[in-house]
Amino acid sequence: MKTAILLISNAGLSTAKAIKKEFGYDIFSLHEVESSIHIDSLDSFLQKSFRSYEALIFIGAMGICVRSITPYLESKYTDPAVLCVDTMGKTVISVLSGHIGGANELAKKVASAIGAFPVITTQSDCRGMWSLDTMARQFDWSVRPQKMNEQITLFTSERPTALLLSVRDKGTDWMEQNIPSHVKVFYHEEEICQNDFDLLIVVSPILPQHIQIPYVWFIPKCVSMGVGLAHHAQPVEQIQQEIYQALSSNRIAPEAIVGLATINEKKDEPFIKEMLQYSTCFFTSEELNSVDVPNPSKTVEKYMKTSSVCEASALLASRNDELLLPKTKGSNWTIAVALDKSFKRGGHIEIVGAGPGDPDLISVRGRKFLEKADLILYAGSLVPRELTTCAKEGATVRSSAGLALEEQITLMKEFYDQGKLVVRLHTGDPCLYGAIQEQMNFFDKYHMSYHITPGISAFQAAAAELRSQFTIPQKVQTIILTRGEGRTPMPEREKLHLLARSHSTMCIYLSADIVEKVQEELLMEYPETTPVAACYRLTWKEQRIYRGQLKDLTRLLRDNNLTLDTLIVVGDAIDNRKGLSELYSKHFTHLFRKASE
Repeated sequence: MKTAILLISNAGLSTAKAIKKEFGYDIFSLHEVESSIHIDSLDSFLQKSFRSYEALIFIGAMGICVRSITPYLESKYTDPAVLCVDTMGKTVISVLSGHIGGANELAKKVASAIGAFPVITTQSDCRGMWSLDTMARQFDWSVRPQKMNEQITLFTSERPTALLLSVRDKGTDWMEQNIPSHVKVFYHEEEICQNDFDLLIVVSPILPQHIQIPYVWFIPKCVSMGVGLAHHAQPVEQIQQEIYQALSSNRIAPEAIVGLATINEKKDEPFIKEMLQYSTCFFTSEELNSVDVPNPSKTVEKYMKTSSVCEASALLASRNDELLLPKTKGSNWTIAVALDKSFKRGGHIEIVGAGPGDPDLISVRGRKFLEKADLILYAGSLVPRELTTCAKEGATVRSSAGLALEEQITLMKEFYDQGKLVVRLHTGDPCLYGAIQEQMNFFDKYHMSYHITPGISAFQAAAAELRSQFTIPQKVQTIILTRGEGRTPMPEREKLHLLARSHSTMCIYLSADIVEKVQEELLMEYPETTPVAACYRLTWKEQRIYRGQLKDLTRLLRDNNLTLDTLIVVGDAIDNRKGLSELYSKHFTHLFRKASE
């Protein structure tokens, strides 16, 4: 934001300098002081520059600030953001244009930078509610209507509000995670009974029909428009107006268009070359012919060697298989519109790493998915059920322990086909012995939407619980994650005794039942006095850790009845405090000297 600091009193110079140092804003002062630009009076400066800046920061008394800006106020939609900071830098007050002008956010940033307290008085901020007038800017949406005083009043008064989400993006995910109690979410407009609500909030490229109550329409940039054109179709402005009118007649917002698509032969058409505000992609006739469309044309095929330009282009550009708007004709143009696949609101499967066991060690992202999932399928005895207690009301929570793989996949697909969110909750990090390969093969086969949220692995929890750094300067710089060879054969080159030749820190999973064989192979390379740790159910309430030497490994596990939930750690890095690097030993000895003094 183009911002000016207005220093009213010399007493606030240090505060002004602190803000300037952090943000680089110019200081304008009524006095001749260093690091500032001199002005004759506040009135003359504001008369000339009030609208030249996006934000003004007054350093001084609130009364002077208010009296100075009052003659120039017009509208919250055009006035700059105004802050007032006391001379001692203790408070930063958002005075004007808190939401639309960004004063509230700027107040928080300035206060954080100088160690002050931000004072924000707008109702939605004080009550922790959505700021309807800034959400479009926050999530890069367009919005209608631009002026929404009535809607904001209804929302902040907690009147019953319907929220219609027909697409999915970062903004809608945020809204679903932060829903006020007076808001009810819908995903299909036909489900909404408007008589039950005083306000409708829509996030969609399409406006619902027959709206009878006040509404706010947020419009993500989420649709691709396929275009067919007659040769040298003109005038460009008229074509654009006709296309926008056709979109609006079908309740599709032109603001939702993210890009245009057409056939290669139309690259040099005046309309395409003039539509610089959109990204444009071009396809060959062969590529367009590969797409099944609802309205093929023999005439188009005769001249362009493809039965469809606008519909096929829209589908290819959007990576979608259905149209929001099928072929629509004008005098010398055709268009079709498709929702970009990344915005499609449908079923989704998130494979989430649960971490080693402690519910507090799941990632923030993983926790958020658990909170909004419709089905949580968790890995039975390997994942504590406590991790699922954050599930939303009405969610289905099932253990996969008693289910065959086919039954697990059938259950997930049942929810997926209903457009629901499924969380497959695996222990640790799914990439390590998580058995997700078979599931992903199925998801890929049926082109299902899925993603992986990583988790903390047991080897990381082991390092933390052992208070050990598994890589020691000049001693060991490699960590090997592996398992012993039991019923599951190991590749010949990955036999334990071959891996052990490096004397790396080795973390051995799923091998408690074959510990005798593991110990035998390790002793082929590691000295028998090598430190070991047997870590049972790391971070669980039942956690037990036993230390010893490699020669004692089998006894450690057998005497303590440790089962498959045990991670075996081997290597000199365990409890090692001797491997300080030269950096620490030479350059930081003065710190230890001061501490001892």
